Amino acid sequence: MQVREAMNPNVISVTPDTTVRECIKLLRQNRISGAPVLQGEKLVGIITEKDILALLEVPEHKGYWLPSPLEIIEVPVREIVERLELRDSFTEDVGEWMVQRVMKHPVHTIDAGADIEEATEHMTRHKINRLPVVDERSVLVGIITRWDIIEAIAKGH
Repeated sequence: MQVREAMNPNVISVTPDTTVRECIKLLRQNRISGAPVLQGEKLVGIITEKDILALLEVPEHKGYWLPSPLEIIEVPVREIVERLELRDSFTEDVGEWMVQRVMKHPVHTIDAGADIEEATEHMTRHKINRLPVVDERSVLVGIITRWDIIEAIAKGH
């Protein structure tokens, strides 16, 4: 089975100048855990809930404060910081940071004509949950997640 048969062609994306707070709201509203970052048609990065959680690293505690997934999606980043009473540790409101400051790049991608086995191997090797799908011009045409692959296998495609 090819990636194009299992991918979602309706991709929710953000731009590099989207704020982290706006991105969190978009992820929550669409019940997704990550989104490609597009500059026009060009894929320039990807942002995930893991990237957002990394903003909450607390150096003096030598680790992370990990809220529940619902909490990080539902509560603006500023409120989380205030609840932790670490406001003085942060000189900026990370919710107002632009996505370009947080996103990962370059992005792992896959061709729409690739086999889902290749997509699965790529996700497993790189420990990622989603792959933007690009055409021969490197234009974003979809996204495939681990769940998309599982559903496709279950349906027997």
